[in-house]
Amino acid sequence: MNAEIRYVPSPIGFSYDTIFSALANQSGRMQYYKEEMGSVRIRIGRNEFISAFNNLEIIAIKPIQAPAPVFQLKFYAIKNRKLNKLPV
Repeated sequence: MNAEIRYVPSPIGFSYDTIFSALANQSGRMQYYKEEMGSVRIRIGRNEFISAFNNLEIIAIKPIQAPAPVFQLKFYAIKNRKLNKLPV
């Protein structure tokens, strides 16, 4: 696959509670991680990642494409929009 994913950074700052990421290594095995504000990144299961993607308020998505056949997707989520002051 030679297609390149284009990424446009947000022109405004935003705040988030959690970063979720999915990483495919060179063998194609997916690994999923969760990083909450103020804590270290921990490995999570596929079901937790999918549940977060389907149920949380996603405010930004960042695809990262490396030169190798490694693909990573990060998304920034908030747990409660009322407590998080966003301009949108």
